[in-house]
Amino acid sequence: MPEAIGHALRDRRAGLDTLAFNRCGLRSGHGGMRLSSLAFADHAPIPARYTADGEGVSPPLQWNDVPPGASELVLIVEDADAPTSEPLVHAIVVDLPPGDGGLAEGAIASAGHEGEHVHEGRNSYLRKGWLPPDPPPGHGDHRYAFQLFALGPGERFKGTPGRGDVLAAVRERGIGSGLLVGTYARPDGTIKDEEPAARTVKPAG
Repeated sequence: MPEAIGHALRDRRAGLDTLAFNRCGLRSGHGGMRLSSLAFADHAPIPARYTADGEGVSPPLQWNDVPPGASELVLIVEDADAPTSEPLVHAIVVDLPPGDGGLAEGAIASAGHEGEHVHEGRNSYLRKGWLPPDPPPGHGDHRYAFQLFALGPGERFKGTPGRGDVLAAVRERGIGSGLLVGTYARPDGTIKDEEPAARTVKPAG
């Protein structure tokens, strides 16, 4: 997306209220889990390695304090600052064993990386796998919410579930949640106005 469009849409953002974490009626205070990453701290920048400007692999994740009675965990990663009415979904992983304690770097498949054959849902591009952060230049910081939910016993996910399927399952049998936020921004490359004598007019197109 051209930088000019990023600037024009700078104030248009989905917002934190639209995240699954805030839509499902389940907060971290209810069976709160700790979700973290060795790659970045909470509310700190995500290294370029895990974005569209680097290798684009999924970052490592660790979790603790899974509530007793959890039969599976679900991960959904969303961009709260996408210039859309709903957050952009970057990854969904379901059927995660509660006792695994985390996901290794690159566990979620991405372009050029096979992943670890976890049960992936579909991102906003209607594809499986990790969609690396790729914010519009000039749009400012984007907040990427890694949201983990613990589910009680119930019917397993089938096929390639989407965001709606995750929200429905969490509302029905969610017993715990955890949240980790990482940020990423494309540098603002706006060129300051040149002196009038130095300006040149270029043909359109």
